Amino acid sequence: MQFHLDGFNAGDPRVQAPSESAKTNPQTDSLPEQVDVLIVGCGPAGLTLAAQLAAFPDIRTRIIEQKEGPLKLGQADGVACRTMEMFEAFGFSHRVMEEAYWVNEVTFWKPDTKRPEHIVRNGRVQDTEDGLSEFPHVILNQARVHDFYLEVMRNSANRLVPDYSRSVVGVDVDRMADDYPVTVHIARTDSEHQGQEEKVRARYVVGCDGARSAVRKSIGRELHGDSANQAWGVMDVLAVTDFPDIRLKAAIHSAAEGNVLIIPREGGYLVRLYVELDKLHENERIASRNITVDHLIAAAQRVLHPYTLDVKEVAWWSVYEIGQRISEHYDDVAGRADSTIPPRVFIAGDACHTHSPKAGQGMNFSMQDTFNLGWKLASVLRGQCAPELLHSYSAERQTVAQELIDFDRKWAKMFSDRPAEGGGEGGVDPKEFERYFVKQGRFTAGTETHYQPSQICGEATHQHLARGFTVGKRFHSAPVVRLADARGMHLGHVARADGRWRLYAFAGANDSAGQHSDIRKLCEFLSDAPDSPVRRFTPGGEDIDSVFDLRAVFQQSHRELALESMPALLMPRKGRYGLNDYEKVFCADLKSGQDIFDRRSIDRKRGCLVIVRPDQYVAQVLPLDDHQSLAEFFAAFMLNSQ
Repeated sequence: MQFHLDGFNAGDPRVQAPSESAKTNPQTDSLPEQVDVLIVGCGPAGLTLAAQLAAFPDIRTRIIEQKEGPLKLGQADGVACRTMEMFEAFGFSHRVMEEAYWVNEVTFWKPDTKRPEHIVRNGRVQDTEDGLSEFPHVILNQARVHDFYLEVMRNSANRLVPDYSRSVVGVDVDRMADDYPVTVHIARTDSEHQGQEEKVRARYVVGCDGARSAVRKSIGRELHGDSANQAWGVMDVLAVTDFPDIRLKAAIHSAAEGNVLIIPREGGYLVRLYVELDKLHENERIASRNITVDHLIAAAQRVLHPYTLDVKEVAWWSVYEIGQRISEHYDDVAGRADSTIPPRVFIAGDACHTHSPKAGQGMNFSMQDTFNLGWKLASVLRGQCAPELLHSYSAERQTVAQELIDFDRKWAKMFSDRPAEGGGEGGVDPKEFERYFVKQGRFTAGTETHYQPSQICGEATHQHLARGFTVGKRFHSAPVVRLADARGMHLGHVARADGRWRLYAFAGANDSAGQHSDIRKLCEFLSDAPDSPVRRFTPGGEDIDSVFDLRAVFQQSHRELALESMPALLMPRKGRYGLNDYEKVFCADLKSGQDIFDRRSIDRKRGCLVIVRPDQYVAQVLPLDDHQSLAEFFAAFMLNSQ
């Protein structure tokens, strides 16, 4: 973590100095008449977006929520490996890991062939494959994730906090307006302001307001899909039991009593039980069943037989119906006659896709929606990119969400099916269920998202130079050693959620940044060439790495290279004092067995340049000396700095 760039400041370095706007116009209880971005909904999607935009002092953001205050107890609890990688960019992954339950292994239970009324363990597998991510799959109350985001927002230069007890009445878009074309009508719902209405004009509005989204309805979008007519209950309990896998994730298929999914919770004692209930009739709603928590407990006890379950306390419970629904488009213009016009209103999270909780993707996928959108909004609002960039949000996220829906439909069906052994015809083979879980492990870990070629995601022409950094997939970190202080660390952890592009230059064999090396030539091009993206797109007066963060990784040991011989661009002078940044150069970690070049199959002879988007996805892989392609890539969608 770097701080003190613009002068020494004691105290918590995570608390940024307030912006001029935060000092002169602190946030009040009343909403302003105009904002750059209005976010509707303080769920995971909304808070991810708010935390990201709060990093930009020059962007006026507000987030409203219909609830009276912060979430106290959340429904979502699973945090995928990919999401943990994102949390690292926000600076709180270590806090999540400290509090959370770590999902290390999964067990599978089926009916005993000799005594079908009993269940027996049928299999046991590792939850995620080795090397998939440096972070674990964990379980943590959604409310705690919200707490961490809210802290990031409060500590930002903008001192952003949500505005609660506000409900959207309507959203209007004036296509003829040059500025602030979106008008949002808001009703205050707290007792002190009951009946009062507010009107906010915004440049952009993002609806993160759930499956019944008022924002989605206002732009004429709908969720399409179907229901499996299958009811499930879920409860967080403190219980005494002799079931041996109560502290492991466990999928249990019984012969005749239904199925249960066990998810241990943080703290060592709490456990979540997903309990299958009776199948619903056509067009029947779960509310008509009048199911109580006692029904859930009794059903779980029957499934776990011969083991006992004595529930001492229920912290939370609910019932739901399995269904998969998705909106065809995620903004107000895609797929319509005026689809060439840049969008102004977006939807994210449950507002545009809903699915069963079995794969643990609801919260995770929603946060990835707005992590994708946030940097794009910031780039447009700050004049770095043309508004046409915003079309890519719906194009990218709707496509991968459809893949999730298709996966969830099959996964949820397998989970709800009776086991083939002792369950009659048409059931699911327990071993096939286990194999499918293992096969889809990367998908459920969140690492299989693959964006297709576009302006901001290049063709895989030079993929052979770094086969482990797949163009269109997330940047898969690996250990390195920082040259300046010999600190071992993960390369991917240098990337913050700050809207910057990362340029990772992997040096070829024997390249030590000498006079004729490819690394030095790349630095000279970026520093001096007229068509250099650094020169063209970095605003005057800002630090040289304010838009493009260049990092170099060498194959030699850190003791074989001289820091003082590095090109100036790899030790840039920054801030009001012109201090040197010593954290741009890394070497291979030779102590960890395979180094980053081996782990990510980087061409050792030639090296390469890996371009990574602000949302941590690989945008392009290029030869180090292909300066023209580097310039052309960014020129296709970025605007010259003023």
